[in-house]
Amino acid sequence: MENVGTFGVVIGLLVRLWPVWLALAVLIALSFAFKRRLGLYGHLISSSVGLAGVVICGFWLFTALLANFIAPFGPLEQIAVMKHALPGTIEAKTGIPFYLGGDKLARDVFSRMVHGSRIVLAIAPAATAISLMVGSLLGLPAGYFGGKVDSVLSFIANLVLAFPVILLFYLLVTPGIMDTPVPYTMAGFFFLFPILFFAVLFYTGYNKQPGKLALYLGLTVLIGGWIYAGLVFNADPLGIVHIEPNELNIFVAVAFASSPGVFRIVRGLTLDIKTREYINAALTRGETPWYIMLWEILPNARGPLIVDTCLRIGYTTILLGTLGFFGLGMASESPDWGTAIKDGSQFLRLYVWPPLVPAVALMSFVLGLNLLADSLREQSLRD
Repeated sequence: MENVGTFGVVIGLLVRLWPVWLALAVLIALSFAFKRRLGLYGHLISSSVGLAGVVICGFWLFTALLANFIAPFGPLEQIAVMKHALPGTIEAKTGIPFYLGGDKLARDVFSRMVHGSRIVLAIAPAATAISLMVGSLLGLPAGYFGGKVDSVLSFIANLVLAFPVILLFYLLVTPGIMDTPVPYTMAGFFFLFPILFFAVLFYTGYNKQPGKLALYLGLTVLIGGWIYAGLVFNADPLGIVHIEPNELNIFVAVAFASSPGVFRIVRGLTLDIKTREYINAALTRGETPWYIMLWEILPNARGPLIVDTCLRIGYTTILLGTLGFFGLGMASESPDWGTAIKDGSQFLRLYVWPPLVPAVALMSFVLGLNLLADSLREQSLRD
């Protein structure tokens, strides 16, 4: 079989990824053009570390969004003669090379890596966002009210944190659990928090403006209910909102395990911020406790929370890779990076590229998130 060689592989990959390079160029150009108006993001791209983080994370974001245009083959497409094909080997029928080689089932490693980014970038940020809302809605009253409220909520959070994480995930994402109502029950509980979060946020912020309040609450119930029905009951009438049972299980498990950590951070920040003078000023104006928590305390805690969110998405990405490596949660044919590493590791001594490619992909995405977190931390210290 013909091979394009190392130079051909590099040029071929650069050409295949042209939509990503174009999207990144537009993003960076617009970012610098409107840098002064972009607030924290504008300061972020002013530093080399922050810019590197934006470029790396942007690369994987656009790769996931444009996966169908970039990948030359499907993630499950098999071509028998390409089993363990060397990087750059040309597939005879299409004339398209397997740029990063073939795996043990004769699938294109590059295409699986590209499609795998979709799974990682769909689950990790979304699960972290759910954890952020759950932790915020529970951490704010714990730190603000104190007393029995704090004791009960802190006890529950510490109980979850004290449970061994690996065992917790093993119990939550094993195949036997997927056939029970447990994942959907937990999903129904956790997916209520975004709806509650925005409903309380809009009610406390616009209760003196009935028109805006009705509009925002209506949109919250409509959009939130639509997404909730699709995710929890698989009942989206448009068929747009859908998640596979195994992905839902992992999603819920990650949100469940991450929420107590967010809770402790939000609680600690609330204990500190509630003593500030502007909180006393809000109390003097007669503002309600939930208004103070969501519109005074939470915005002033955004710096540490944004940094923690970046790091937490990275931790979640590593966790997804770990679960996939141990064969938990995802289907065995899934192109997610953890499963790909597990499949390739069986022949690691003979064929290094099948596990190496997804491992480098996972490492680079987490690196980008860590660079963003470091830059954000430096910026918060300056402010």
